[in-house]
Amino acid sequence: MDIEKLLEQGKCLQIQPRGYSMYPLIVPGRDGVFVEKAEIDHLKPGDVVLFRRKGSILVLHRICKKKNNAFFLVGDNQKEIEGPVFPEQIKGKMTGMIRNGHRISTRNIIYIIYSKVWLFLRPVRPLISRRIHSIRKRL
Repeated sequence: MDIEKLLEQGKCLQIQPRGYSMYPLIVPGRDGVFVEKAEIDHLKPGDVVLFRRKGSILVLHRICKKKNNAFFLVGDNQKEIEGPVFPEQIKGKMTGMIRNGHRISTRNIIYIIYSKVWLFLRPVRPLISRRIHSIRKRL
């Protein structure tokens, strides 16, 4: 399956992210995400995009800022900003996720609040994520 071609054709895809860079929002093996072709002119900080690292893999990360014609991205479980990422590298935008059989839209008010708060907390997120993971392990 060629994800990039399907997105370019306008398909909405459900994919299963594998890494932990978007934890705690997305847990590999549990959560899936819905991705559609991105309208570059409408992307803004807080949006989660699927992009191709130069000569490398597809990655799902959140836009933390847009400057001129470039984007700067960060995973929810990271504090280091990656970029510049150029429009041609962005293949899709996350429009929702699926958790325990329930679809959650990126337009859901709880999701929107989470996105804004989590982006604001970027410098201390890895510490928060480790704490959450530690608590969940004990339960």
